[in-house]
Amino acid sequence: MATEVPIKPQKVNLRRPDIMQAVQAQVVEHYRSNLVNYIRANGGRINIAGRLTVKLAKEFGFCYGVERAIDLAYAARKVFPPPTRIFLLGEIIHNPEVNDQIREMGIQSIAPKPSDEELASHHLSDKDVVLIPAFGTEVATRRKLEGLGCQLVDTTCGDVMSVWKRVRQYSKEDVTSIIHGKAKHEETKATTSQATAYGTGHYLVVFNLAETDYVCNYILNGGSKEEFLAKFAGAHSPGFDPDVHLKAVGVANQTTMLRGETEEVQRRIRAAMEKKHGAERVTQHFRFFDTICGATQDRQDALQKLLGEPMDLLLVVGGYNSSNTSHLAEMGEAKLPTYFIKNARKMESEHLIRHFNIHLQKEVESRDWLPSGEVTIGITAGASCPNNLIEDAIRRLFELRGLSADEIVGS
Repeated sequence: MATEVPIKPQKVNLRRPDIMQAVQAQVVEHYRSNLVNYIRANGGRINIAGRLTVKLAKEFGFCYGVERAIDLAYAARKVFPPPTRIFLLGEIIHNPEVNDQIREMGIQSIAPKPSDEELASHHLSDKDVVLIPAFGTEVATRRKLEGLGCQLVDTTCGDVMSVWKRVRQYSKEDVTSIIHGKAKHEETKATTSQATAYGTGHYLVVFNLAETDYVCNYILNGGSKEEFLAKFAGAHSPGFDPDVHLKAVGVANQTTMLRGETEEVQRRIRAAMEKKHGAERVTQHFRFFDTICGATQDRQDALQKLLGEPMDLLLVVGGYNSSNTSHLAEMGEAKLPTYFIKNARKMESEHLIRHFNIHLQKEVESRDWLPSGEVTIGITAGASCPNNLIEDAIRRLFELRGLSADEIVGS
Protein backbone atom coordinates (compact mmCIF):
# COMPACT_ATOMS: atom_id res chain seq x y z
CA MET A 1 0.00 0.00 0.00
CA ALA A 2 1.46 3.35 -1.06
CA THR A 3 2.22 5.90 1.65
CA GLU A 4 0.09 9.01 1.33
CA VAL A 5 2.25 12.11 0.90
CA PRO A 6 0.82 15.21 2.60
CA ILE A 7 -0.06 18.11 0.35
CA LYS A 8 2.45 20.89 0.82
CA PRO A 9 0.43 23.97 1.84
CA GLN A 10 0.68 27.09 -0.25
CA LYS A 11 2.44 30.02 1.36
CA VAL A 12 0.04 32.73 2.43
CA ASN A 13 1.10 36.34 2.97
CA LEU A 14 -0.54 37.21 6.30
CA ARG A 15 1.12 40.62 6.35
CA ARG A 16 -0.67 42.03 3.33
CA PRO A 17 -1.58 45.70 3.99
CA ASP A 18 -5.34 45.07 3.87
CA ILE A 19 -5.08 42.22 6.38
CA MET A 20 -2.74 44.09 8.71
CA GLN A 21 -4.94 47.20 8.72
CA ALA A 22 -7.93 45.21 9.92
CA VAL A 23 -5.87 43.17 12.38
CA GLN A 24 -4.12 46.11 13.99
CA ALA A 25 -7.41 47.89 14.56
CA GLN A 26 -8.63 44.79 16.40
CA VAL A 27 -5.42 44.48 18.43
CA VAL A 28 -5.56 48.16 19.45
CA GLU A 29 -9.16 47.70 20.56
CA HIS A 30 -8.20 44.77 22.78
CA TYR A 31 -4.96 46.04 24.29
CA ARG A 32 -4.64 49.84 24.05
CA SER A 33 -4.77 52.23 27.03
CA ASN A 34 -5.68 55.89 26.80
CA LEU A 35 -4.59 56.33 30.43
CA VAL A 36 -1.10 54.93 29.81
CA ASN A 37 -0.78 57.14 26.74
CA TYR A 38 -1.81 60.16 28.81
CA ILE A 39 0.76 59.44 31.51
CA ARG A 40 3.51 58.89 28.96
CA ALA A 41 2.64 62.19 27.29
CA ASN A 42 3.03 63.87 30.68
CA GLY A 43 6.56 62.67 31.36
CA GLY A 44 5.57 59.26 32.70
CA ARG A 45 4.25 60.70 35.98
CA ILE A 46 0.93 61.38 37.72
CA ASN A 47 0.98 63.24 41.02
CA ILE A 48 -1.99 63.95 43.26
CA ALA A 49 -0.62 66.22 45.99
CA GLY A 50 -0.57 64.53 49.36
CA ARG A 51 -2.16 61.31 48.09
CA LEU A 52 -0.47 59.37 45.32
CA THR A 53 2.37 59.59 42.79
CA VAL A 54 2.67 56.98 40.03
CA LYS A 55 5.89 56.75 38.02
CA LEU A 56 6.17 54.64 34.86
CA ALA A 57 9.46 53.29 33.58
CA LYS A 58 10.33 54.88 30.24
CA GLU A 59 10.24 51.51 28.47
CA PHE A 60 7.81 48.76 29.42
CA GLY A 61 5.20 46.41 28.02
CA PHE A 62 4.84 44.98 24.53
CA CYS A 63 7.99 44.76 22.42
CA TYR A 64 8.10 44.50 18.63
CA GLY A 65 8.49 40.71 18.67
CA VAL A 66 5.43 40.26 20.89
CA GLU A 67 3.37 42.70 18.82
CA ARG A 68 4.35 40.83 15.66
CA ALA A 69 3.38 37.46 17.17
CA ILE A 70 -0.02 38.75 18.24
CA ASP A 71 -0.60 40.43 14.87
CA LEU A 72 0.15 37.16 13.08
CA ALA A 73 -2.18 35.18 15.35
CA TYR A 74 -5.03 37.61 14.66
CA ALA A 75 -4.16 37.62 10.94
CA ALA A 76 -4.25 33.83 10.83
CA ARG A 77 -7.77 33.81 12.24
CA LYS A 78 -8.85 36.42 9.68
CA VAL A 79 -7.30 34.63 6.70
CA PHE A 80 -8.34 31.17 7.90
CA PRO A 81 -11.82 31.67 9.38
CA PRO A 82 -13.89 28.79 10.78
CA PRO A 83 -14.39 25.99 9.97
CA THR A 84 -10.61 25.91 9.39
CA ARG A 85 -8.99 24.75 12.62
CA ILE A 86 -6.09 26.72 14.08
CA PHE A 87 -3.87 25.21 16.74
CA LEU A 88 -1.29 26.97 18.93
CA LEU A 89 1.78 25.25 20.37
CA GLY A 90 1.44 26.12 24.07
CA GLU A 91 1.15 29.88 24.52
CA ILE A 92 1.67 32.64 21.94
CA ILE A 93 3.49 34.69 24.62
CA HIS A 94 3.83 34.43 28.39
CA ASN A 95 0.77 36.40 29.43
CA PRO A 96 -2.42 34.63 30.60
CA GLU A 97 -4.83 37.39 29.56
CA VAL A 98 -3.44 37.55 26.02
CA ASN A 99 -3.56 33.77 25.69
CA ASP A 100 -7.18 33.77 26.93
CA GLN A 101 -8.00 36.32 24.23
CA ILE A 102 -6.38 34.09 21.59
CA ARG A 103 -8.46 31.12 22.77
CA GLU A 104 -11.63 33.20 22.60
CA MET A 105 -10.93 33.57 18.87
CA GLY A 106 -11.38 29.82 18.52
CA ILE A 107 -7.66 28.98 18.43
CA GLN A 108 -6.99 25.70 20.24
CA SER A 109 -3.92 25.17 22.42
CA ILE A 110 -1.94 21.94 22.23
CA ALA A 111 1.26 21.02 24.05
CA PRO A 112 4.40 22.99 23.12
CA LYS A 113 5.94 19.63 22.22
CA PRO A 114 2.93 17.49 21.28
CA SER A 115 3.35 13.74 21.37
CA ASP A 116 2.47 11.56 18.39
CA GLU A 117 -0.60 10.44 20.32
CA GLU A 118 -1.79 14.02 20.86
CA LEU A 119 -1.28 14.90 17.21
CA ALA A 120 -3.17 11.76 16.20
CA SER A 121 -6.03 12.53 18.62
CA HIS A 122 -6.59 15.88 16.90
CA HIS A 123 -6.28 14.29 13.44
CA LEU A 124 -3.98 17.10 12.28
CA SER A 125 -3.60 17.26 8.52
CA ASP A 126 -2.86 19.61 5.63
CA LYS A 127 -6.26 21.19 6.25
CA ASP A 128 -5.12 22.62 9.61
CA VAL A 129 -3.13 25.69 10.63
CA VAL A 130 -0.58 25.62 13.47
CA LEU A 131 0.83 28.72 15.18
CA ILE A 132 4.45 28.58 16.35
CA PRO A 133 4.80 30.92 19.36
CA ALA A 134 7.10 33.92 19.73
CA PHE A 135 9.80 31.89 21.52
CA GLY A 136 9.87 29.27 18.74
CA THR A 137 9.59 25.50 18.83
CA GLU A 138 11.90 22.53 18.82
CA VAL A 139 13.22 21.30 15.48
CA ALA A 140 11.67 17.84 15.92
CA THR A 141 8.23 19.35 16.56
CA ARG A 142 8.44 21.51 13.46
CA ARG A 143 9.48 18.53 11.35
CA LYS A 144 6.52 16.51 12.62
CA LEU A 145 4.08 19.26 11.70
CA GLU A 146 5.67 19.71 8.30
CA GLY A 147 5.38 15.96 7.78
CA LEU A 148 1.64 16.21 8.43
CA GLY A 149 1.39 18.96 5.83
CA CYS A 150 0.06 21.55 8.29
CA GLN A 151 0.04 25.23 7.32
CA LEU A 152 2.58 26.74 9.74
CA VAL A 153 2.35 30.34 10.89
CA ASP A 154 5.74 31.05 12.44
CA THR A 155 5.71 33.96 14.91
CA THR A 156 9.22 33.26 16.27
CA CYS A 157 10.96 36.47 17.33
CA GLY A 158 13.84 37.59 15.13
CA ASP A 159 16.14 37.95 18.15
CA VAL A 160 15.52 34.30 19.04
CA MET A 161 16.32 33.22 15.48
CA SER A 162 19.59 35.17 15.69
CA VAL A 163 20.59 32.98 18.63
CA TRP A 164 19.65 29.87 16.65
CA LYS A 165 21.89 30.97 13.79
CA ARG A 166 24.81 31.38 16.18
CA VAL A 167 24.23 28.01 17.85
CA ARG A 168 24.01 26.24 14.49
CA GLN A 169 27.33 27.84 13.52
CA TYR A 170 28.92 26.58 16.72
CA SER A 171 27.67 23.09 15.88
CA LYS A 172 29.23 23.20 12.40
CA GLU A 173 32.56 24.19 13.95
CA ASP A 174 32.44 21.34 16.53
CA VAL A 175 32.06 23.94 19.26
CA THR A 176 29.79 23.11 22.20
CA SER A 177 27.10 25.70 22.90
CA ILE A 178 27.02 26.83 26.51
CA ILE A 179 23.65 28.53 26.83
CA HIS A 180 22.93 30.90 29.69
CA GLY A 181 19.24 30.33 30.38
CA LYS A 182 16.54 28.21 31.96
CA ALA A 183 16.73 24.64 30.70
CA LYS A 184 12.95 24.10 30.93
CA HIS A 185 11.98 27.36 29.21
CA GLU A 186 10.40 26.93 25.76
CA GLU A 187 12.87 29.31 24.13
CA THR A 188 15.90 27.51 25.55
CA LYS A 189 14.48 24.12 24.52
CA ALA A 190 14.01 25.44 20.99
CA THR A 191 17.57 26.81 20.99
CA THR A 192 19.18 23.61 22.28
CA SER A 193 17.34 21.64 19.59
CA GLN A 194 19.11 23.79 16.99
CA ALA A 195 22.47 22.70 18.42
CA THR A 196 21.77 19.02 17.82
CA ALA A 197 19.51 19.03 14.77
CA TYR A 198 22.02 19.21 11.96
CA GLY A 199 24.85 16.91 12.96
CA THR A 200 26.77 15.99 16.07
CA GLY A 201 26.52 19.27 17.94
CA HIS A 202 26.37 19.48 21.72
CA TYR A 203 25.08 21.93 24.32
CA LEU A 204 25.11 22.65 28.04
CA VAL A 205 22.67 25.02 29.79
CA VAL A 206 23.92 27.03 32.78
CA PHE A 207 21.35 28.91 34.84
CA ASN A 208 23.49 31.14 37.04
CA LEU A 209 27.02 32.09 38.04
CA ALA A 210 27.30 29.27 40.57
CA GLU A 211 26.72 26.72 37.82
CA THR A 212 29.13 28.66 35.58
CA ASP A 213 31.85 28.46 38.24
CA TYR A 214 31.27 24.70 38.53
CA VAL A 215 31.82 24.35 34.78
CA CYS A 216 34.91 26.56 34.89
CA ASN A 217 36.38 24.47 37.70
CA TYR A 218 35.79 21.31 35.69
CA ILE A 219 37.47 22.86 32.64
CA LEU A 220 40.53 23.70 34.73
CA ASN A 221 40.75 20.78 37.13
CA GLY A 222 38.54 17.98 35.82
CA GLY A 223 36.46 15.99 38.27
CA SER A 224 33.78 13.35 38.48
CA LYS A 225 32.06 12.96 35.13
CA GLU A 226 29.13 11.20 36.81
CA GLU A 227 28.67 14.04 39.29
CA PHE A 228 28.83 16.61 36.48
CA LEU A 229 26.20 14.84 34.38
CA ALA A 230 23.95 14.37 37.41
CA LYS A 231 24.23 18.05 38.32
CA PHE A 232 23.23 19.10 34.80
CA ALA A 233 20.65 16.37 34.20
CA GLY A 234 18.11 17.63 31.68
CA ALA A 235 20.41 20.53 30.76
CA HIS A 236 22.84 18.90 28.34
CA SER A 237 22.76 17.18 24.96
CA PRO A 238 22.48 13.38 24.59
CA GLY A 239 25.92 11.82 24.77
CA PHE A 240 27.47 14.90 26.34
CA ASP A 241 30.91 14.17 27.79
CA PRO A 242 32.46 17.04 29.79
CA ASP A 243 35.93 15.60 29.25
CA VAL A 244 35.45 15.90 25.48
CA HIS A 245 32.86 18.58 24.83
CA LEU A 246 34.26 21.33 27.06
CA LYS A 247 37.46 21.65 25.02
CA ALA A 248 35.92 24.20 22.64
CA VAL A 249 32.83 26.16 23.68
CA GLY A 250 30.73 29.07 22.50
CA VAL A 251 28.46 31.08 24.78
CA ALA A 252 24.93 32.02 23.76
CA ASN A 253 21.88 32.83 25.85
CA GLN A 254 18.15 32.83 26.30
CA THR A 255 17.34 36.30 25.00
CA THR A 256 15.49 37.42 28.13
CA MET A 257 18.26 36.90 30.69
CA LEU A 258 19.98 39.75 32.51
CA ARG A 259 22.68 41.20 30.25
CA GLY A 260 25.12 41.76 33.11
CA GLU A 261 24.87 38.13 34.21
CA THR A 262 25.30 36.78 30.67
CA GLU A 263 28.37 38.99 30.21
CA GLU A 264 29.78 37.64 33.48
CA VAL A 265 29.10 34.05 32.35
CA GLN A 266 31.10 34.58 29.18
CA ARG A 267 33.86 36.47 31.02
CA ARG A 268 34.37 33.64 33.53
CA ILE A 269 34.35 30.92 30.89
CA ARG A 270 36.76 32.87 28.70
CA ALA A 271 39.09 33.36 31.70
CA ALA A 272 39.01 29.62 32.38
CA MET A 273 39.88 28.87 28.75
CA GLU A 274 42.74 31.38 28.79
CA LYS A 275 44.13 29.83 31.96
CA LYS A 276 43.74 26.31 30.55
CA HIS A 277 45.06 26.86 27.02
CA GLY A 278 46.88 30.21 27.09
CA ALA A 279 45.76 33.62 25.87
CA GLU A 280 47.35 33.09 22.46
CA ARG A 281 45.16 30.04 21.80
CA VAL A 282 41.92 31.16 23.42
CA THR A 283 40.15 31.82 20.10
CA GLN A 284 40.52 28.12 19.26
CA HIS A 285 38.64 27.19 22.41
CA PHE A 286 36.17 30.02 23.06
CA ARG A 287 33.51 31.91 21.08
CA PHE A 288 31.02 34.55 22.19
CA PHE A 289 28.26 36.50 20.52
CA ASP A 290 25.96 39.05 22.19
CA THR A 291 22.44 37.68 21.79
CA ILE A 292 20.55 39.61 24.47
CA CYS A 293 17.24 40.91 23.11
CA GLY A 294 17.34 44.69 22.58
CA ALA A 295 13.84 45.18 23.97
CA THR A 296 14.71 43.16 27.08
CA GLN A 297 17.75 45.34 27.64
CA ASP A 298 15.78 48.56 27.04
CA ARG A 299 13.30 47.55 29.74
CA GLN A 300 16.06 46.63 32.17
CA ASP A 301 17.89 49.91 31.53
CA ALA A 302 14.69 51.93 31.96
CA LEU A 303 13.90 50.21 35.25
CA GLN A 304 17.45 50.75 36.48
CA LYS A 305 17.00 54.46 35.87
CA LEU A 306 13.60 54.50 37.58
CA LEU A 307 15.05 52.70 40.60
CA GLY A 308 17.43 55.62 41.05
CA GLU A 309 14.48 57.89 41.91
CA PRO A 310 12.77 58.12 45.34
CA MET A 311 9.90 55.58 45.56
CA ASP A 312 8.12 53.66 48.28
CA LEU A 313 7.50 50.49 46.30
CA LEU A 314 7.52 48.96 42.81
CA LEU A 315 4.80 47.05 40.97
CA VAL A 316 5.90 44.69 38.19
CA VAL A 317 3.01 43.58 35.98
CA GLY A 318 3.15 40.50 33.77
CA GLY A 319 2.78 36.74 33.43
CA TYR A 320 4.38 34.72 36.19
CA ASN A 321 6.09 32.40 33.68
CA SER A 322 7.62 35.33 31.79
CA SER A 323 11.41 35.22 32.10
CA ASN A 324 12.04 38.87 31.21
CA THR A 325 9.36 40.01 33.68
CA SER A 326 10.88 37.88 36.45
CA HIS A 327 14.21 39.61 35.91
CA LEU A 328 12.55 43.02 36.29
CA ALA A 329 11.12 41.84 39.61
CA GLU A 330 14.57 40.60 40.62
CA MET A 331 16.05 44.03 39.87
CA GLY A 332 13.34 45.76 41.88
CA GLU A 333 13.74 43.49 44.90
CA ALA A 334 17.38 44.48 45.20
CA LYS A 335 16.35 48.11 45.80
CA LEU A 336 12.93 48.38 47.48
CA PRO A 337 9.69 46.50 48.27
CA THR A 338 8.59 44.93 44.97
CA TYR A 339 5.33 43.15 44.10
CA PHE A 340 5.12 41.03 40.94
CA ILE A 341 1.43 40.74 39.96
CA LYS A 342 -0.21 39.32 36.86
CA ASN A 343 -3.21 41.67 37.01
CA ALA A 344 -4.86 44.41 39.07
CA ARG A 345 -7.17 41.93 40.82
CA LYS A 346 -4.19 40.79 42.88
CA MET A 347 -4.34 44.10 44.79
CA GLU A 348 -7.29 42.97 46.88
CA SER A 349 -7.15 45.92 49.28
CA GLU A 350 -4.64 48.35 50.72
CA HIS A 351 -4.06 45.71 53.39
CA LEU A 352 -3.66 42.62 51.15
CA ILE A 353 -1.84 41.90 47.90
CA ARG A 354 -1.24 38.53 46.26
CA HIS A 355 2.00 38.46 44.29
CA PHE A 356 4.51 36.05 42.79
CA ASN A 357 7.61 35.16 44.78
CA ILE A 358 10.33 34.45 42.19
CA HIS A 359 12.42 32.53 44.72
CA LEU A 360 9.64 30.22 45.92
CA GLN A 361 8.10 30.11 42.42
CA LYS A 362 4.60 30.54 43.79
CA GLU A 363 2.05 33.22 44.62
CA VAL A 364 2.20 34.54 48.18
CA GLU A 365 0.29 37.09 50.28
CA SER A 366 1.64 40.28 51.80
CA ARG A 367 -0.23 42.29 54.39
CA ASP A 368 -0.30 46.07 54.85
CA TRP A 369 1.69 46.45 51.64
CA LEU A 370 0.44 49.93 50.72
CA PRO A 371 1.83 52.63 53.06
CA SER A 372 -0.61 55.15 54.51
CA GLY A 373 -0.31 58.83 53.70
CA GLU A 374 1.49 60.15 50.65
CA VAL A 375 3.01 57.32 48.60
CA THR A 376 5.13 57.09 45.44
CA ILE A 377 4.79 53.93 43.39
CA GLY A 378 6.87 52.86 40.41
CA ILE A 379 5.37 50.62 37.73
CA THR A 380 6.98 48.56 35.00
CA ALA A 381 5.88 45.58 32.95
CA GLY A 382 7.41 42.76 30.99
CA ALA A 383 7.60 42.64 27.20
CA SER A 384 4.55 40.37 27.02
CA CYS A 385 2.25 42.62 29.07
CA PRO A 386 -0.33 44.75 27.19
CA ASN A 387 -1.02 48.36 28.13
CA ASN A 388 -4.61 47.67 29.15
CA LEU A 389 -3.37 45.52 32.06
CA ILE A 390 -1.00 48.29 33.12
CA GLU A 391 -3.93 50.72 33.04
CA ASP A 392 -5.97 48.35 35.21
CA ALA A 393 -3.18 48.34 37.80
CA ILE A 394 -2.98 52.15 37.82
CA ARG A 395 -6.75 52.50 38.15
CA ARG A 396 -6.75 50.05 41.04
CA LEU A 397 -4.13 52.13 42.85
CA PHE A 398 -6.35 55.19 42.41
CA GLU A 399 -9.33 53.26 43.79
CA LEU A 400 -7.36 52.17 46.86
CA ARG A 401 -6.70 55.85 47.54
CA GLY A 402 -10.34 56.79 46.98
CA LEU A 403 -9.55 58.52 43.70
CA SER A 404 -10.89 58.25 40.16
CA ALA A 405 -8.47 58.25 37.23
CA ASP A 406 -11.24 59.43 34.91
CA GLU A 407 -11.83 62.58 36.95
CA ILE A 408 -8.15 63.40 37.12
CA VAL A 409 -6.99 62.80 33.55
CA GLY A 410 -10.30 62.96 31.68
CA SER A 411 -9.66 59.55 30.12
